[in-house]
Amino acid sequence: MRFRAKIVDLACLNHFSRIINTIAKLAKTCILRLTVCKLYFILSDKVANGGASMWCELSQGNFFDEFQMEGVAAEHNEIYLEFVPENLWRAFKTAQSAKAVKIKLTNKHCPCLRVAVELPSLSSSSRIVTHDIPVGVIPRRMWNDFREPSVPDFDVSIYLPVLKTMKSVVERMKNLSNFIVIEANLSGEMNLKIETDLVSVTTHFKDLGNPPWASEDGYQSSAQGRDVESMAEACIDIKKLQQLLAGQQVNPTKALCNIVHKRIVHFILLHEEVSLQYFIPAIA
Repeated sequence: MRFRAKIVDLACLNHFSRIINTIAKLAKTCILRLTVCKLYFILSDKVANGGASMWCELSQGNFFDEFQMEGVAAEHNEIYLEFVPENLWRAFKTAQSAKAVKIKLTNKHCPCLRVAVELPSLSSSSRIVTHDIPVGVIPRRMWNDFREPSVPDFDVSIYLPVLKTMKSVVERMKNLSNFIVIEANLSGEMNLKIETDLVSVTTHFKDLGNPPWASEDGYQSSAQGRDVESMAEACIDIKKLQQLLAGQQVNPTKALCNIVHKRIVHFILLHEEVSLQYFIPAIA
């Protein structure tokens, strides 16, 4: 089992660093899945983290100048590692003006991802700062626990408002309640609501648009034949929504959410070369 990679391009380096920062805001620990072409950051929906789950996927070719890996076996050419994203983010934070960053899977005393940051120096010799990030290697028999979650059979799918706006609304509401109701319909309307004994606050968004799922790859959902004015809703943990919005430093090219009435809210955020899915279960 071997893995080594290198990023030289500064824009790629900073973009990758922002992705790690986003992941660190969503997950205390997560799984890094490495394949020949892609990297995945996965948080599976364990009850321990309140049932929220995440699936973030990126093509290595868009970030890495060099990328070599050999999986656990020829027919299973993948590696699954458990790690603390915050530790990786700290390592990348030191690399904002680096000449290059190398990442390597090592196993001196315990398995580690070694991040070697080559910093510019005034002399001819280069300064290299290394960070060893402990990782747990996930055995093959447990890989099935980290499969890509399927798109739920949603009642309503809707594009999200500008995330900055949504974030400031949610941050204000968070001071008043621990729970938020997201409701939306198929005529591009979405409401964010909180209700407590003392106060009820609703923010309305309209003309957001609804993604054309039905036409794509013949995918059917409960949304078909649904009354377009009728709202689907889910009450979720406001902190989880706030974490998702706080982690977005770059406005995605596409951001949408699918609501399964009173069951789950599924967010999909797409940048050119990164897709992030985040699932927040409804609170009964």
